[in-house]
Amino acid sequence: MKPDAPAASPAPGEPERHVLRRALVALCVTELTSWGILYYSFPVALAAVTRDTGWSAATAMGAFSAGLVVNALATAPVGRLLDRHGPRRVMTAGSVLGTGALLAVAAAPGLPWFVAAWLLAGLAQATLLYPPAFAALTRWYGADRIRPLTVLSLVGGLASTLYAPLTAALLAHLDWRAVYVVLAVLLGAITLPLHLSFLTPSWDGPSSRSRTRHRQAVREVASSRAFLLLAAATALAGLGIYAATTNLVPLLTGRGTDTATAAAALGLCGAGQVLGRLGFPTLTRKTSPRARTIAILSACAACVAALAAVPGPLPLVIAVAVLAGAVRGSYTLLQATAVSDRWGTHSFATLNALATAPAALAIALAPATGAFLADLLGGYPAAFTLLAVVALAGAALATGTRPSDR
Repeated sequence: MKPDAPAASPAPGEPERHVLRRALVALCVTELTSWGILYYSFPVALAAVTRDTGWSAATAMGAFSAGLVVNALATAPVGRLLDRHGPRRVMTAGSVLGTGALLAVAAAPGLPWFVAAWLLAGLAQATLLYPPAFAALTRWYGADRIRPLTVLSLVGGLASTLYAPLTAALLAHLDWRAVYVVLAVLLGAITLPLHLSFLTPSWDGPSSRSRTRHRQAVREVASSRAFLLLAAATALAGLGIYAATTNLVPLLTGRGTDTATAAAALGLCGAGQVLGRLGFPTLTRKTSPRARTIAILSACAACVAALAAVPGPLPLVIAVAVLAGAVRGSYTLLQATAVSDRWGTHSFATLNALATAPAALAIALAPATGAFLADLLGGYPAAFTLLAVVALAGAALATGTRPSDR
């Protein structure tokens, strides 16, 4: 394979395309539901949880964040399970696990149980959110993977739009424990039958005789300089762009913007992700994998630096926030394609999980990191400046992510 050449896999034929389309539609629905319930519902429910339990917001959010850390740590083992058993078994099991975890959240009699329930939910996230779905579509669609990956990320990007208001509406009529019972039932009722019934395209795991070769191939790629630099580069840039966007509201309110306007700016930042994802297929046609990695990670650094440096006027700041959202949307698809673009789709689930695990951990810690740096450095503008430098370091590392000739 030539360095930086997109992996060439045979395109699926008919009637297999019908099966693949059904699988794609099913994954769009389950990703929308899984992200909405397992990720976006909790920030909405946070005030109700703290009001009822007496826990501080930091304590309750810490339990949720611990689940995100488990999600990041479980990414690689889940990737190995995907390569061996396929998405149908793994994601169906995740539906059961996620439903049970949310019921445990609802039933938590105290803080230790609450933390344990979110740790379990984090394990469910590793089996239900983007990485396993991206791995499935990459394997099934081969050379045609960019379009279904883009469609999936666009639909998944609507999760907060749908489920944040739904959670708020439920909280207007029920206490937070009852809300999580409802959400658990929704998660199980929607994702379990779809995963079980429609994730049926063929998936041949490695035979017992080929597992040794599979492990050797994974070790060879995962220990290569280009792979290690790719993992480090995306982790650093991910920390920068996610820490900045999740701390956008305190940055703006610290500069005198009212909370409602700052929240609206954050919402527009989220909407900007759609623009980035829509533009990604064009970017893939016009650039090599290394070039677009450098471009997207450099754009992460530039947007964070602009947010740090531009105090106003407000329309300009909002425009930068939307651009930051677009870059973050492109970053999501970069994570989904960077490994397959360089090393093909063989053992993709395992390799992609190993490559994205550091970024997943960085993203899980990003909100707290941004707030910590603001306290340490005396304000959010200084924190954003440092985060821009971190993201720029990631872009610099990306220059070494071209695989060696084989």
